[in-house]
Amino acid sequence: MNTDLWKLNATELGAAVARGEVPAVQVVESHLARIAAVNPAVNAVTQLMADGAREAARTTDRRRAAGEQLGPLAGVPFTVKENIHVAGWATTHGVRAFRDQVAEADSPPVRRLRAAGAIPIGHSNMPDLALSSEPESQLFGVTYNPWDRTRSPGGSSTGDGVAVAVGMAALGLGNDAGGSVRLPAAFNGVAGLKPSHGRFAADHRIMGQEPMLASQLIPVDGPIARSVADLRAAYEALAGADPADPRAVPVPAYGPRSTGPLRVGVVADPAGAGVHPEIRAALDQAAAVLEQAGYVVEEVRIPRFAESLECYGKLIMTEFGVNWPRVRQLLTEKGAQHIDLFMDRTPHTDLAEFLRQTGVRLGIQRAWAQLLDTHPLLLGPTSTQPVPGTDVLPDGTDTESHARLMLPGALCTVTSLVGVPAVSVPVGFADGMPQSVQLIGQMYREDRCLRAAEELERHFGVLAPLDPRP
Repeated sequence: MNTDLWKLNATELGAAVARGEVPAVQVVESHLARIAAVNPAVNAVTQLMADGAREAARTTDRRRAAGEQLGPLAGVPFTVKENIHVAGWATTHGVRAFRDQVAEADSPPVRRLRAAGAIPIGHSNMPDLALSSEPESQLFGVTYNPWDRTRSPGGSSTGDGVAVAVGMAALGLGNDAGGSVRLPAAFNGVAGLKPSHGRFAADHRIMGQEPMLASQLIPVDGPIARSVADLRAAYEALAGADPADPRAVPVPAYGPRSTGPLRVGVVADPAGAGVHPEIRAALDQAAAVLEQAGYVVEEVRIPRFAESLECYGKLIMTEFGVNWPRVRQLLTEKGAQHIDLFMDRTPHTDLAEFLRQTGVRLGIQRAWAQLLDTHPLLLGPTSTQPVPGTDVLPDGTDTESHARLMLPGALCTVTSLVGVPAVSVPVGFADGMPQSVQLIGQMYREDRCLRAAEELERHFGVLAPLDPRP
């Protein structure tokens, strides 16, 4: 093949390996060489799994030579966020306290990607304990956006977004509790999928400790890729019930096709805080593309949006409040600042209010189900503002500016609270940086989100891989 293998997308690589056009060993070596060449500039890959990746590639080649049928992601290298277990490697969460916490077994999504033929090639950087959007961990340092080092690469699945964008891996595996897959995908010019709650099995235990209620209901693991076709392949590998996670449901990966034109509700400025004119223009263009593809497009309003943000904050911060004095000791002062500001703005509540908010969440989900019954897809910005600079957190206890910082991604926050699926897909550039929109669907209708995202990708194109810019 007359191309650098690291430039190929996951589905192209998997097909080439399965057909015997290229050995999996060559695919892995190409990506290891790419990591050696560009990771010093972006610092996205943390623990390099070179020996294990080479052995997995040799096993793949032996199986193909023996006539075995290979999976759709045969030989495809993927990165894994530092808070997802890979057997034999420390699940550090980016902090020194966990640097020796070696995982005994793969987390379910890692195991499922391996079963599809994919090969973990390295852990990827994330903010300490995934508690902020700062692109830095105390163990591994700062990760840089390859489009512009002065701009944020997004968080908290920071390293996966960057690694996929520059070709160090064809897929990344992160998690999303309020935009942590979609925002780094958007800021790095790649695509990301936040699945429905319960669509993918996951294991978010820390040192064997089960997560509390809000942390059971809101965070989900999800893939990052350069193309929507690659997201689809990862989705098919990851979807389904699993005895390792009782929350994972046996819902078919694809629902019935609609008998008529699908209605798409456009949400331009969900929080009412303003949308950047270039992003609004791209959103309008994306809506026009979908309309040309046969969708019925009209603007809608998100129900109970401000109340949703309040509910999310109270559920999350009450659980943090219970453990914050102990958790804070694991962080640097800078790393703790984000949560300090969040807790200043949304103090944790008493038990009665926490329990009331669990009912509020159900009511919000009911309102969303009614909206999505009439408009089975929503189209909105992944972020209402361009990629911010790396000095994203205000100094001190400036809670008002911190709140303004969080508002551009508020649609990500609310969809995480509700549990519905969303796909972030690039739609060109704003302010010289990649920009994206997200397509949001009914529960367990990721297939509709992916199908509409493919329509947009056909129009706007794929932006990555790229060489890191100085």
